[in-house]
Amino acid sequence: MATIFSRIVAGEIPSYKIAEDENYYAFLDISPLQKGHTLVIPKHEVDYIFDLSDEEIAGLQVFAKKVAIAIKKAIPCVKVGQCVLGLEVPHAHIHLVPMQSEADLRFTNPHLKLTPEEFQEIAEKIKKEL
Repeated sequence: MATIFSRIVAGEIPSYKIAEDENYYAFLDISPLQKGHTLVIPKHEVDYIFDLSDEEIAGLQVFAKKVAIAIKKAIPCVKVGQCVLGLEVPHAHIHLVPMQSEADLRFTNPHLKLTPEEFQEIAEKIKKEL
């Protein structure tokens, strides 16, 4: 059974896509810590990020860097934090979260509830910066 992320990549489940190439996909987290919270995944389904090949993990990081730079331009923040947890979905992924302080990266914080229009607006702002 494919993960929810593989189903997003396949177009079976809609997402607020930020960027995509032949190997990687970035989309807004639908339960964000901050506006602009983005997930970056390899299209190749692997549960544990450190099971990716050296080439895949390097490519994932370079792809995530491009997305993080666009997020920082689009969403007012001090930095874009990166976090790898990997327990909630068995598909390797990186969280990119706009931060004003380190407290913004606490996953125990209340998550935002945004409207589809807000998600679409945020996605468009970030995509414009790529």
